[in-house]
Amino acid sequence: MTDHSTGTDAEDRPDTDAPTTATDTTSEADEVTEADATTATTEADATSEADEVTEADATTEAAALRRRRRRRRAVRVALAVPLLLVLPVLVALTALRVNYTGDPADGTCTRGKDALWLGHAWVDGRKKDADVTALADRLKDTGIRDLYVHSGPLEHDGTLPGSSYPNARWFISAVHREMPQVRVQAWLGDVLASESPHGMRLERAATRAAVVRSTREILATGFDGVHFDLEPLHSGDRNYLTLLDALHRVTADRDVPLSVAAHQIDPVPGFHSFWGTTTGHPKWWSQKFFGEVARRVDQIAVMSYDTIQPLESTYGGYVAQQTSLALEVTPPTTDLLMGLPFYHENRFGHWNHAETVPAGVRGVRLGLSRTDADRANFGVALYVDFAAEEADWTAYRDGWVR
Repeated sequence: MTDHSTGTDAEDRPDTDAPTTATDTTSEADEVTEADATTATTEADATSEADEVTEADATTEAAALRRRRRRRRAVRVALAVPLLLVLPVLVALTALRVNYTGDPADGTCTRGKDALWLGHAWVDGRKKDADVTALADRLKDTGIRDLYVHSGPLEHDGTLPGSSYPNARWFISAVHREMPQVRVQAWLGDVLASESPHGMRLERAATRAAVVRSTREILATGFDGVHFDLEPLHSGDRNYLTLLDALHRVTADRDVPLSVAAHQIDPVPGFHSFWGTTTGHPKWWSQKFFGEVARRVDQIAVMSYDTIQPLESTYGGYVAQQTSLALEVTPPTTDLLMGLPFYHENRFGHWNHAETVPAGVRGVRLGLSRTDADRANFGVALYVDFAAEEADWTAYRDGWVR
């Protein structure tokens, strides 16, 4: 069996009763020396193990420190990212709020060149003589000169069935009788296939040619002009400019205006590119492209609503900015109209409490005052008749007609 005191078998142990000899003494000395060496080795091993434990502890502590640092960095980044996103928005909103301050210049009011968008009911048989009379009363002593009456939409191939506007002749005659100073323009439009596979494709020459033919046909009905609203129309669309050149030749031959509804202008240069990359819907036009469009038409109406603004003050400041940007690149011979929201919705992009007629009118007056207070070919366009409330008309009269 095993002797736990020595770690050897008992049968191999020397007889302790045998006499000790010199050889035995030497052997014992050697054994003591070996034992001491073993003890020393054991102590060295223990020291080494202790060092290893110390090093392991240090490694573990360093790893824990690195993890803590990474967590702190992650927290700082998590806090910084929203700040980086929110800060520019706060700066922009503050700038718009400041842009809404000040007093509009005297004389910044209607020039008698305002417009009103009308719904399809006026040309499809739903409206009667009494409605025209009521409309005439509504527009009396205002600055309304043009009525954009919805007469489409165009088909995706550019054609327009005559059945789309069966009562157009009646309406035009009734307006000329009741309001001889007012022009009736055919409001035409369609969804473009710029962001989906469905819609009108302006890159097709045959489609553009069909739009030109449809314009000739509807003008033959007796309209005093034609107003186009094609959306979503991306900034820099050369096919659109080519279409406008062709349409302007038609309207010039008939001595009637070519009018278009225009997207808003980049609030900062290149914003349409950023927004398009982020959302897939560029929405804005570059100021340069806006100017290219304005030079090809007789009248351009900015759709200065659906602006994503959260407050009346920032909306008014935004409209003031848009007015200035548009004035800078619109030829003085082209009528520039700024759109006002005569409708009431709450959704992303349009907040009813923010986009109000009073704020819009004040913004228009401020932008006009700062950029070209004496511009003659200038007005506002009211969108849209069937959604307007009495307060909208009052705000337009008190703020703009004056």
